[in-house]
Amino acid sequence: MKHTPPESAGRKTALVTGVGRLAGIGAGIARHLAADGWDLVLTYWQDYDARMPWGIQPDDVVRLTAELEAIGARVFTVPADLEDPEAADRLIAAANELAGPLEALVLSHTESVDSGILDTTLEAFERHFAVNTRASWQLIAAFTRQVTADGGAIVALTSDHTAFNLPYGASKGALDRIVIAAARELGPRGISANVLNPGPIDTGWMSQDAREQLTRQQPGGRLGTPADVAGTVAFLLSPAGRWVSGQLIKSDGGFSA
Repeated sequence: MKHTPPESAGRKTALVTGVGRLAGIGAGIARHLAADGWDLVLTYWQDYDARMPWGIQPDDVVRLTAELEAIGARVFTVPADLEDPEAADRLIAAANELAGPLEALVLSHTESVDSGILDTTLEAFERHFAVNTRASWQLIAAFTRQVTADGGAIVALTSDHTAFNLPYGASKGALDRIVIAAARELGPRGISANVLNPGPIDTGWMSQDAREQLTRQQPGGRLGTPADVAGTVAFLLSPAGRWVSGQLIKSDGGFSA
């Protein structure tokens, strides 16, 4: 956790979850927001990375922080185990203490371990819903309680996965409904809320065969990148994008067409 004086005249602050690796979507979003003049609270959980094929990248958070600060952003990093039922409230409280009120919430964290109907364990199922669904609802609620009269914006990343990625896809489907409900319930508070499906983005999880197959399915002949996702997120957080709310947006280069 980095402590910096809270003064930041004229700048807004966003909390971006799931920012543990330079190659990740969260890092791409953070870069774009910093370039747009946002200050940032970034959260990550390296125990998740340790269970994934890419493993922990222990220097990535420090390197990303330096990169964003060089652009001119104030950056605060807070590790958070979102499987813990108390983590969301602690995270928002820490963000407020470090950076002041948040104007934007970007949910780019995930639990994603492939399994299907017959081989998903109860432990895996519950962890996916705890991280992807319950924690996201808790973060949305805690974010809303601290939003000022100027309102705010919420963007959550989702997925179309279903078969053979059951707990991930099911928990993301539930997340979609929560975010769309947020648009209706929180709109009177000046809060917009959208779900963004970026399609397949290779952040280290694709095999060579998967990369080639998915590339062939892209009308543009290339896979999407974290920077492609970041542009859409930045628009939805901007004043120009705040009229868009309650939508499940496919910003996937035509992959779903």
